[in-house]
Amino acid sequence: MFGLANPDRFLRFTRPLTPVVWGLAVVLLAAGAWLAFAAPEDFRQGDTARIMFVHVPAASVGLMIYAALGVSSFFALVFRHPLADAAARAAALPGAAYTLLALATGSLWGRPMWGAWWVWGDARLMSELVLLLFYVGYMALRASIDDEAKAARAAAVLGLVGLINLPIVKFSVDWWNTLHQPASLLRAEGPSIAPGMLAPLLTMMAAYGLFFLAVWLTAIRTEIVRRRVLSIRARRALEA
Repeated sequence: MFGLANPDRFLRFTRPLTPVVWGLAVVLLAAGAWLAFAAPEDFRQGDTARIMFVHVPAASVGLMIYAALGVSSFFALVFRHPLADAAARAAALPGAAYTLLALATGSLWGRPMWGAWWVWGDARLMSELVLLLFYVGYMALRASIDDEAKAARAAAVLGLVGLINLPIVKFSVDWWNTLHQPASLLRAEGPSIAPGMLAPLLTMMAAYGLFFLAVWLTAIRTEIVRRRVLSIRARRALEA
């Protein structure tokens, strides 16, 4: 597995893999969407509960993406490996998009349930917003420093600091009294979601995860090529 840290091996390994992941992601998204519309209405929330099939996967995968960004940042900062830095950079934009989607759909879901679009005192909402700010801050920091090496180091430090927020997002509903409902999937007693809703939810979570993986692999491959082009241009400029 560590052999894939070599950019050439990574490109060779992911060349046939990437289109397969894209195809699986599209199939699962289509299947998940069909199952979501075919699922029964919630006996309390009615059709409004179908927002769950977009909101929960977006929030869950958004957390996992930041974990990937943080781990990649660690390897980039400690071992100075360019592929790890490319992986961290490639994870930032899709992670921000997933987190923004989670916040937007959570707001749409919260309005009929709570009577408000946003509740500033809710720990889950605020920690999720902080997660989005870490994503945006990571991208802004990289863009604000012209020297790519310095930008990578500074962004890696910020990426590692942001890992502190992940357990806060996950356990905020357990540590504080919040309007947000507690965990429904990862519980010691097992999922509390009805089987008719659990199947489409798990399908959508798998689809969101594969879709991110497809975007991530494509973005890392593109970043490797971009850096090689810049390196070639720099050598030619020195030779000229």
